[in-house]
Amino acid sequence: MDKKRIQPEGMINSPAYSQAIEVSGVSSTVYIGGQNSVDGEGRLIGKGDFSIQSKQALTNLKTVLECAGCTIENVVKLTIYYVKGNDPRLGFAAFQEVFGLVSIPPTITVVEVHGLGVPDYLIEVDAIAVK
Repeated sequence: MDKKRIQPEGMINSPAYSQAIEVSGVSSTVYIGGQNSVDGEGRLIGKGDFSIQSKQALTNLKTVLECAGCTIENVVKLTIYYVKGNDPRLGFAAFQEVFGLVSIPPTITVVEVHGLGVPDYLIEVDAIAVK
């Protein structure tokens, strides 16, 4: 698999996300469903704390990626849903703590919502990876 970052002239060139990514070659795609702040027993981690929930959701994402034979480097699309009233910069700080810097960061869509499937969830993250 080859990944190429698409960076149009005149658009922001952020080290945190890509405007677009082209994937070519023989590859497979992994679709990762929404990950939130639960442990292996299904218990909520960090009730009321957006930073802790962000770190747990991203740690869960990392675990699923590893199980699929991937790393964050394989992720081409990340969607982050967070509950209104929380600071998405805290989620970005958690991303850096869990994953560090990425050579070609994924495309990212961040969506502010009024609530998630479980009222105490403050963040949910899904992803598409290629390998």
